[in-house]
Amino acid sequence: MPPRKRPPSPDMFDRAADALAAGNAPLAARMRPRTLDEFVGQEHIVGPGRLLRNAIEADQLPSMVLWGPPGAGKTTLARIIAGLTQSHFEPVSAVAAGVADLRRVVAEAKDRLGLSGQRTVLFIDEIHRFNKAQQDAVLPYVEDGTITLIGATTENPSFQVISPLLSRSRVYALQPLTPEQIEGLLRRALADKERGLGSTSVAVDDDTLHALALASGGDARIALNALELAVNAARSAKGKRTVTLADIEEALQHRAALYDRAGDWHYDIISAFIKSLRGSDPDAALYWLARMLEGGEDPLFVARRLVILASEDVGLADPQALQVAVAAQQSVHFIGMPEGFYPLAEATIYLATAPKSNSAGEAYARALQDAKATLNEPVPLHLRNAATPLMRDMGYGRDYQYDHAYPEHHSGQQHLPEALAGRAYYVPTSQGYEAKIAEWLRKLRGAKGEDEREM
Repeated sequence: MPPRKRPPSPDMFDRAADALAAGNAPLAARMRPRTLDEFVGQEHIVGPGRLLRNAIEADQLPSMVLWGPPGAGKTTLARIIAGLTQSHFEPVSAVAAGVADLRRVVAEAKDRLGLSGQRTVLFIDEIHRFNKAQQDAVLPYVEDGTITLIGATTENPSFQVISPLLSRSRVYALQPLTPEQIEGLLRRALADKERGLGSTSVAVDDDTLHALALASGGDARIALNALELAVNAARSAKGKRTVTLADIEEALQHRAALYDRAGDWHYDIISAFIKSLRGSDPDAALYWLARMLEGGEDPLFVARRLVILASEDVGLADPQALQVAVAAQQSVHFIGMPEGFYPLAEATIYLATAPKSNSAGEAYARALQDAKATLNEPVPLHLRNAATPLMRDMGYGRDYQYDHAYPEHHSGQQHLPEALAGRAYYVPTSQGYEAKIAEWLRKLRGAKGEDEREM
């Protein structure tokens, strides 16, 4: 009779489960930095010589709250800190944990401290989701040193963390990663054969990587997981996968939905209607309006198009146009058909005969281009509202110039981020009322030596 095999121990099961989890984990989890040298970004708090880095290296870790956007490295930094200080790392999610879980962690931390002298780092992810009672349950043990608290939050801790807990913790503000930092992480993942995609033959050109880095919004997790999805979905030729920009767009789910207009008079006639209004042809616009209404078109659909055109094509050349269009929409909604053609016809004639300017849309497009290029450029400190003592201490609102205290109620202070200083997005035309806006802006900018702004 063959000898019976010994059943695997629970530890063996745990190790097997961990190995399986590591192999199946998303790329962002596999590539999580393990040391401060691997950690990317946040040099202002963990760079060489910085206060937090010195405290970590001296094993004098304070309780803290890491405040920053998703994918900035809050959880990763907490794990690295616990590892470097030889502390036991106890992660808790505020979404799933309750007071009973916190009490269990505290009890185990006391035993650990008494038996081996090892400290416990309690990491509370999304600490802003804990209510006051849950945060109160942690407070005494932060105060007596039973646990070292590291809380992570995307929300302002001044409003989301109770004052007693906040006063016993340091707050560190993390910044979104820059496109260059994201691109570096992507290249590291492509090259890493142990944890990354290095064992897979992948070709990704520089422009595609750069586009992914820009589109990720400073979130390393989004960038890495999108790269992995794009690689898995990419076409393979001769054993090599080539990731294209289209693959990246598909992975990010940023592609616009397409729909077919061919053969549908609904879209053809509304197009003719809009182009007639834009071309200042009231007769043609009225004809196409009548065709739509007689064909059974939803009058509120027409009204919505009039509201859009009032801003898109008339704009600030006649600010009254938007009010007329909105009044027509409200009137049609109120009285219905068939009488609803009256306000629709009135608004159609008004918009067709009004002076035209698309400066608002063009201004927004220029601003949007810069907004996308600069991702999450921080708001200048002097423009931030200092609603709490913590925010004032961090420089919020400092050096703000109250415009009403200056001639013409205009201080001339800079409102754009430093990287965009001097940019001009709105360029008024000489059409209708907009000519007055242009003159007013020339006066204000001239008074402060701002006649020439970069576009």
